[in-house]
Amino acid sequence: MEEQLSVSHLTGVSPRRHRNVTMVAESYSGHKLCRPGDVVVNTMWAWMAALGVSHGTGLVSPSYGVYRPRNPQTFDSAYLDHLLRLPGYASEYRVNSTGVTSSRLRLYADKFLNITLIHPPLEEQQGIVKYLRHVERRVGVAIRAKQRLVSLLDEQRASVIQHAVTCGVPGGTSSPDCWKSLELRRITSLVTSGSRGWAKYYSDSGRWFLQSGNIGRRLSLKLDRVQCVTVPNSTEGVRTRVRVGDLLVCITGAMTGNVGIVQEDPKFPSYVNQHVALIRPRPDLISSGFLGLALHSHSGQQQFKMSEYGGTKQGLGLAEVKSTRVPVPPIDVQAQIERYTAQETRRIESAISHAEREISLLREYQTRLTADVVTGKLDVRAAAAALPDLDPQDPDLTAAYAATRTG
Repeated sequence: MEEQLSVSHLTGVSPRRHRNVTMVAESYSGHKLCRPGDVVVNTMWAWMAALGVSHGTGLVSPSYGVYRPRNPQTFDSAYLDHLLRLPGYASEYRVNSTGVTSSRLRLYADKFLNITLIHPPLEEQQGIVKYLRHVERRVGVAIRAKQRLVSLLDEQRASVIQHAVTCGVPGGTSSPDCWKSLELRRITSLVTSGSRGWAKYYSDSGRWFLQSGNIGRRLSLKLDRVQCVTVPNSTEGVRTRVRVGDLLVCITGAMTGNVGIVQEDPKFPSYVNQHVALIRPRPDLISSGFLGLALHSHSGQQQFKMSEYGGTKQGLGLAEVKSTRVPVPPIDVQAQIERYTAQETRRIESAISHAEREISLLREYQTRLTADVVTGKLDVRAAAAALPDLDPQDPDLTAAYAATRTG
């Protein structure tokens, strides 16, 4: 059986990583075969469609288009991979896509094949690739160092939160021995998830439809990119509407367990999709801030992890969410813990933000440099000729490459 391939706008085409091997597809009928050098494009072009050049042989789903150069000596596959994923070409793909809304565009084969490609001589393409590998290695090393710093700071922050929600604050007036431990179902008025099938209501404007990608890793919501919907006239438009003080928890996929607190009214009336649990605390028993800390803590996340269902993807059912146990100190003690953790983590979070901003700037620098080099605005022929060859399969280079493209 051929290997399944994953396609990303960031990392291109790579072997799919399976979380487990207990289940496989009954049939791969309709899947498309890719060979080295093939261009793979997701025909469903939404915000950032998946695209890249395959460096191995494998299968992609029927939703992808696979294109093979007539002459394999026309393009160096690594050069083509850089070229096709430039931001400038992303706008070309969008312009050439058709659909009812901007979030449901399709990039058909005839439109894609009409896009003009920059085509320097093969030797120059290879020099460009050689130069960019050296750039990627140096930038990737710097990014990985800052990622390790962020990881250490996150651990420090998590330790502060875990100690506070389980042991209280220094000099606190209430002993944790007197706190209750209650299931989420007993301290909430609502635990639900969003509606299925709302993709047909997607629009370019209207109400917000919050998804797992809108939930950050540190109790925040990321609202810089939000899908809009035209809400149907039904009870689903009432049950799944978000209020101030609600908690949102990602319940499927790689971000399972991420918790976000709705601390202020969203810019537009907002609803959650089926991959998000909406939790509404009872304010007489527990505050939103404290419950967010408890679910975000090591002990809360460990319960989520132990409750994940099996199969082909990770995830939580609403029954498991409702069964999650949290410590419930008196309301005034909860407020003390919230103030204490905010004070103790402020400097840590500032350092994290600074490091993440530096990572973002490094990636931006590489993106701009890559665009200038690949399009010929910056002539690197002499510089590339003076550089030693790098093995593209070298583990250090592969790790650096990944660091420049993924969080």
